[in-house]
Amino acid sequence: MNYQPFYIGKQFRIVAPDTPPEEERIDIIMARGAFGSGEHETTASCIELMEGLDLTGKTFLDLGSGTAILAIAAAKLGAVDGLCIDIEQDAVASGRTNCELNGIGDRVAHHCGTLANVGAEGFDFILANIYGDILLDVCTDLVAKVKPGGWLLLSGILWEYNFDVRQSYQRGGCELIRNRMLDEFSTVLLKKNNSGKP
Repeated sequence: MNYQPFYIGKQFRIVAPDTPPEEERIDIIMARGAFGSGEHETTASCIELMEGLDLTGKTFLDLGSGTAILAIAAAKLGAVDGLCIDIEQDAVASGRTNCELNGIGDRVAHHCGTLANVGAEGFDFILANIYGDILLDVCTDLVAKVKPGGWLLLSGILWEYNFDVRQSYQRGGCELIRNRMLDEFSTVLLKKNNSGKP
């Protein structure tokens, strides 16, 4: 099913396959799929905040990647060597398809599983647009997987979880950069301390 193109942030346009390009915008091509084709406020918020980061040459992890829209945006902003993880096999297949549609299939790997299935390597940038209670559960492990000085962009956080999530990650060794309250959810941008320690 096709849909009308729509805009996110200052740079991006979300389009169906075979939509004619628009010179002023970077297109993200999305086959209609699982949760996260770009209409949700948390997806838009993450992309808007990503536009303000220098992701050139950065490695990244997208936890709960869904359709991989955030991974695609990161790659189109210059990030490389991405890893998408989702617990739903259908979402993994959707993400792989969308990355291929956007010409970045060789720069992003896809796995069905959880954070426990991710190796010990450190990432420059971590995306996690998942529920606040899950972000609390994985806090220690997620912070451990971002390099000192690296970014964590967390969303999908209902207002009532916002304070606890912020406090947990700050206690874990991260500096709060942005706390963005949306209609129902919130987005938190953090930077891991250069020392890598709380």
